[in-house]
Amino acid sequence: MDLYREIILDHARNPRNPGILNPADVDHEEHNPLCGDRLRLTMRLDENQHITDIAWDGEGCAISQAVASMLSEEMIGKTLDEVRQTTKEDIFELVGIPLTINRVKCALLALKTIIIGTQGLAEWQAIEDKED
Repeated sequence: MDLYREIILDHARNPRNPGILNPADVDHEEHNPLCGDRLRLTMRLDENQHITDIAWDGEGCAISQAVASMLSEEMIGKTLDEVRQTTKEDIFELVGIPLTINRVKCALLALKTIIIGTQGLAEWQAIEDKED
């Protein structure tokens, strides 16, 4: 458990893929109004819908920022179809520590931003409504 905490802190302090891509094929921002977390995600795609580059900018708690960093590393090279298969459980495994109910939305902000930005709100709502 301590290893996971260290990984989260490392990603929060030393984020991977920070910034904004311009131009970008995908540019989407989401907020968590309950706690004020904000995440803007930009991506470039190749002709086969593979993510070739990803960058993000945001502010918020260590969990939301660390997950954005970790997920950005995971997504490079994947197709949008592969991204669509990412579940809430995948994010919880990536985090590796138990989350309080208040931190679940923080941990899911990056996935929410990617899914809504690439597939739309209905796709995210289907993921959100699935039982864990």
